[in-house]
Order: sequence, then structure tokens, then C-alpha cells
Amino acid sequence: MAPLRVLGSKRDNMLDITKDIQAMTSFRRNPRLFMRRLKRNKRPLVLTINGKAEAVLQDARAYQRLLDIAAQADVGEGVRQGLHDVKKGRTRPAREVFDEIRTVHAIPR
Repeated sequence: MAPLRVLGSKRDNMLDITKDIQAMTSFRRNPRLFMRRLKRNKRPLVLTINGKAEAVLQDARAYQRLLDIAAQADVGEGVRQGLHDVKKGRTRPAREVFDEIRTVHAIPR
């Protein structure tokens, strides 16, 4: 499986610590400016309180892409674990499992 890219292939989508870390107070004073910048450059914005990172803000489309990548990674991991179980002999035929479920729950054939 190919490695997943979280931030895309363009270098300019990476977090720029000189521009993308801002005080929460600055964001509260001018949220419209920050939202325009967020939509334009697609980079996440780290908001700080007393100099400490407290929140990350990102555009909705970028967040959805991150969720999709995480779901894809989960599927890949599930497949990897399943193949490992097959290799170790930790599997049962589906018919056997379904028959057991029918018996336990009194489900007629």
C-alpha cells in the first residue's frame, strides 16, 4: 500500500510557523481576515492562549479530506490485521460462524 499524504503533495500546504500560529485574541479581533486566509491557502491555523497552542482551525474541505485519509488508513490496518490472522491460522469458515450465530440466537435456516 502506498503511504498516505495528510497535507497533500504541495509544499506550500504545509504549516508555516511564521504565519500560521496566531494568538486567539488576534483571531477574535478579526475572524473574517483569518477565515479568508484559511480558505485561500488551505493551511491549518494554530491558535494560542498565553503563547501555548490550544486549538487548530482548518477549512471544512481540508478537514473532510483528513477524515477520509484517517478512514482509509483504518481500512488498510483492518486488512493488514486480517491477513495476519489468516497467516497465523486464527480464522474460521464463514459458514461455521453463521451456523453458530443461528444456534445461539435460535434463528431458523
